[in-house]
Amino acid sequence: MADRSLRGMRLGGQSLQSEEGVVFSPRMTHTYLCSTCGKETEMVFSADAEAPDTWECKFDSNEAILMIGSDVVVLDRAEAKVPRSHWDMLLERRTRAELEDLLQERLDYLRARRGQQKIGA
Repeated sequence: MADRSLRGMRLGGQSLQSEEGVVFSPRMTHTYLCSTCGKETEMVFSADAEAPDTWECKFDSNEAILMIGSDVVVLDRAEAKVPRSHWDMLLERRTRAELEDLLQERLDYLRARRGQQKIGA
């Protein structure tokens, strides 16, 4: 067999690779302060990654805010854009009176068409 015997090894139990020659990517630890419980949550991110302004508190699952030094980051809570419904977009193109006229025309057409169909055909 090979130089190294695999007898007695558990599947997935140990890696046969060593960490020799492996260069780990640089990392940074960011601290988040929970506004509800007041506890700090530390998260490790890659040094290249931009840390999010908020993170879930690991103690009570509420929103924790990023701290830079000993100060909490000020969040810009711009109002979320309210999604427009189909009705809103329709009202941007036509007036309510025009819509009522179109509805009446369509209903008249459908009623006339229904009357022209043969019963039992």
